Amino acid sequence: MGTLTSCSFTSTLNLGFRSKPNRFEFAERFRHYNKRNYGNNSYVLCSRELLFNKTRRIAGLDTGHSKGFIGGFECCASGRDSDSDAAEEIDTSKDSNLATFSPEETAAGGGGEADSDKPVTPPASISSGPTFSPLGSSYNNFQVDSFKLMELLGPEKVDPLDVKLIKDKLFGYSTFWVTKEEPFGDFGEGILFLGNLRGNREDVFAKLQSQLAEIIGDKYNLFMVEEPNSEDPDPRGGPRVSFGMLRKEVSEPGPTTLWQYVIALLLFVLTIGSSVELGIASQINRLPPEVVKYFTDPNAIEPPDMQLLYPFVESALPLAYGVLGVQLFHEVGHFLAAFPKKVKLSIPFFIPNITLGSFGAITQFKSILPDRKTKVDISLAGPLAGATLSLSMFAVGLLLSSKPDAAADMVQVPSMLFQGSLLLGLISRATLGYAAMHGTTVAIHPLVIAGWCGLTTSAFNMLPVGCLDGGRVVQGAFGKDALVGFGLTTYLLLGLGVLGGPLSLPWGLYVLICQRAPEKPCLNDVTEVGTWRRTVVTVAIFLVVLILLPVWDELAEELGIGLVTTF
Repeated sequence: MGTLTSCSFTSTLNLGFRSKPNRFEFAERFRHYNKRNYGNNSYVLCSRELLFNKTRRIAGLDTGHSKGFIGGFECCASGRDSDSDAAEEIDTSKDSNLATFSPEETAAGGGGEADSDKPVTPPASISSGPTFSPLGSSYNNFQVDSFKLMELLGPEKVDPLDVKLIKDKLFGYSTFWVTKEEPFGDFGEGILFLGNLRGNREDVFAKLQSQLAEIIGDKYNLFMVEEPNSEDPDPRGGPRVSFGMLRKEVSEPGPTTLWQYVIALLLFVLTIGSSVELGIASQINRLPPEVVKYFTDPNAIEPPDMQLLYPFVESALPLAYGVLGVQLFHEVGHFLAAFPKKVKLSIPFFIPNITLGSFGAITQFKSILPDRKTKVDISLAGPLAGATLSLSMFAVGLLLSSKPDAAADMVQVPSMLFQGSLLLGLISRATLGYAAMHGTTVAIHPLVIAGWCGLTTSAFNMLPVGCLDGGRVVQGAFGKDALVGFGLTTYLLLGLGVLGGPLSLPWGLYVLICQRAPEKPCLNDVTEVGTWRRTVVTVAIFLVVLILLPVWDELAEELGIGLVTTF
């Protein structure tokens, strides 16, 4: 007696997952897989509708409406001990455990209504052959096809009728000749048309976009992307292009929810608190000894009375205002660059940090970007705005620090702090001089701290990784493949502590948790951004490295930045 089994959910996944598999390829793979693992028992691919309707009849669940089955197909074992791979139907002999249906019943939906009043005897229990965990007793060891389940739970796919209509009426000899179709999107929910371009890519794309709206309305978004796995460039120059199509509700970002507004407000309040805390910490030479000991001595157990810090809050506000001002100016830069391009941005989610006051903010695109130039311009505007204000505060603070009559406004900071940045340390050494920097502490104006923290935060956000501002500008200027190389290098340098010093680990964890994924492609993700934009991005990345690269001990000793006694 043969054994009737089903493909378990786990077994299906072990065959290799892809977003939109070909069911015939899957059947072939599964047949050879079971033949290799379970001997000469031949495994047969059952028809989708036939197998499920038979299953429902066996379980007594057939109501005559079986066409909504979410499974794709099931794999069954027959009792034949043959090596033949040509079995295409279920064995309906006397040794088979499945009831048979006529072609007329199958065409009518598996015999749902016509035979619903006939009793069906469940198959006898079987003990031989490999066994799999059942999905439920009512299905008698049959389980839902995992690939079809993923399709059901995933985003809505492109309508096949719309695909045929677009192929017939949108593409053609004068624009783009389609030769092949592939899945498109994160889950294969879209269609990617591959073929031959018949004109200037920008002109063809503009024409296709306008015609798409006329043919099918405001239902889909059309993307122009580089052809995947293309070996030869386009004869007209540049990479070969393909056109992807996704539903608007799938491809366009969703609106900001009420909970997101609440979280953004809470994070902003916490950022205010961390900025005030930074202002208080900058007055460490004035704080009560018991407070300083608690925060600096690892053996301290009893916390001091925090009311002792209240008199220092007012004097900490100018520094807090400076740190918050840089972050707000950064976000204003993004919004000012996005407004004329009609790109919507989400509310910023500020990230508090007790060392810098803030790690910056997460700002999402709430519109599909039209092209890579727009991505570079909007992403670069924020760090440039924040860095400009920070550099102004840093320069003014250094000038005030070099004047003796401003001593009343000075704060004493350890000179070793200036070794945290090669560029900023050299600028400070050139402005304040050897005598001021070569000591245990250095008297500086609070604007120096605010500018230093703002520049450091802007530099961290310009690191070319993930969907940080730096990752977005590199992706827009040089492409997604370049971002992968830059990102791996950045993670390596952060892990080794080469960039950012003691802040490298928390910043790397923050990026991995919150912003590791690259930005989604633009509608026109092929057209280059131009030489001058690439030049600006390259110079910005170079300055970022100089800001985040610490001063090594030999150079610090030679320049007199702090008291370095060991190498």
